[in-house]
Amino acid sequence: MSDPGLEPQVRIAVIYYSATGNVRGMAKALADGAEGEGAEVRLRHVAEVSEEQLISVDQYWGRHRSAIDEEPVAELGDLDWADGLAFGTPTRFGNVAAQLKMFLDLAGELWQQGKLTDKVATSFTSSQTAHGGQESTILALNNTLYHWGAIIVPLGYTVHEVFNGGGNPYGASYTSGHNVDGPDEQTQLVARAQGARLARVAQAIRAARESGLLPAGKTALN
Repeated sequence: MSDPGLEPQVRIAVIYYSATGNVRGMAKALADGAEGEGAEVRLRHVAEVSEEQLISVDQYWGRHRSAIDEEPVAELGDLDWADGLAFGTPTRFGNVAAQLKMFLDLAGELWQQGKLTDKVATSFTSSQTAHGGQESTILALNNTLYHWGAIIVPLGYTVHEVFNGGGNPYGASYTSGHNVDGPDEQTQLVARAQGARLARVAQAIRAARESGLLPAGKTALN
């Protein structure tokens, strides 16, 4: 029997798309930050939608695809399971990668059932250049979260590492250049801080829900 004096373990799902591995590295760091706060974490990549032949032509894309081949793929049930959600994507013309956007678009039934209301959510991204659309990508991703009725938790200027890592308060962001070996240590520090913040806020919202201070999620369709 569980100790009634102990808070239930908060659940965090880190869901991402990564073509060459940079966003994957950020996702792992963010998951580490959440686990450091005592969260139970599911780290999941979304399914690929591009043709295998196209992937195999690109050396780095193909290499990364092989590296994650045995790792679990995100399912809609992960959204329902989690108290807090972290979404990661590379920039695609200043917008969300199609692979992640497709996954988000499939969550309509959960939204209709009110199961996404008050989910605590945060976003992170990577681009090749400093002005390659990092902020617009996070803002675009958050548009979906607004419609869900999620509680969006930005990174903010909450830790000194944000300034040292480029100063993006919207969410952890990595400027990769031509690097495909994953984010640098500074970016990982920022991502871990974001994961820890997500876990803390999600724990507070979960406690409010379980105590009756926050009603069960509803949508305009209920």
